[in-house]
Amino acid sequence: MELEKLKVTSLEEFDAFVERPENDERLFELIDGEIVEKVPTNAKASHIAHLIAFFIEMFLRQHNISGHVTGADGGYVVAGERYAPDVAYISAARQPELAGKGYNPVPPELAVEVETNTTAQSERQLRSKLYHYLSVGTLVWIVYPESREVEIHAPGKAPQKLAAADTLTGGDVLPGFELPLREIFGA
Repeated sequence: MELEKLKVTSLEEFDAFVERPENDERLFELIDGEIVEKVPTNAKASHIAHLIAFFIEMFLRQHNISGHVTGADGGYVVAGERYAPDVAYISAARQPELAGKGYNPVPPELAVEVETNTTAQSERQLRSKLYHYLSVGTLVWIVYPESREVEIHAPGKAPQKLAAADTLTGGDVLPGFELPLREIFGA
């Protein structure tokens, strides 16, 4: 059976599936009731995600803000689904300590998805994730390395699109955070 077509009927089934010994080294998301394996994309996308996480972490430390920044291995429960954003942030006020096992039960306040080699299926999955992120109040940055653009989706606001010459801000989630996109895309 093709993994992407594997449907589950409950979250318990999904959690049991990912806990199987043969899945120890694999990362899965649950998107619209489908189990989707999150596979590595490329070094460039990974580097961009790492830089974003680095700049957020640096901002938190410089401003003495307690919070957690996670990478793609840190999964979250979002509106009953299971997502593994490339970068995520959750404040210590919202959750003082992250879950030590499984998917974090509290959704992130910021989710970053770095998109490469977009297909119709991956775009459909991304739009579903975006809908669910926004439904729980998560700010979402979708980063497109090839076009050097970032889409910003904030709950209750019109989406914004930034180009490489623009500056990304933290909005209501990280007030005062600014990241010139040239820092992640290069000059």
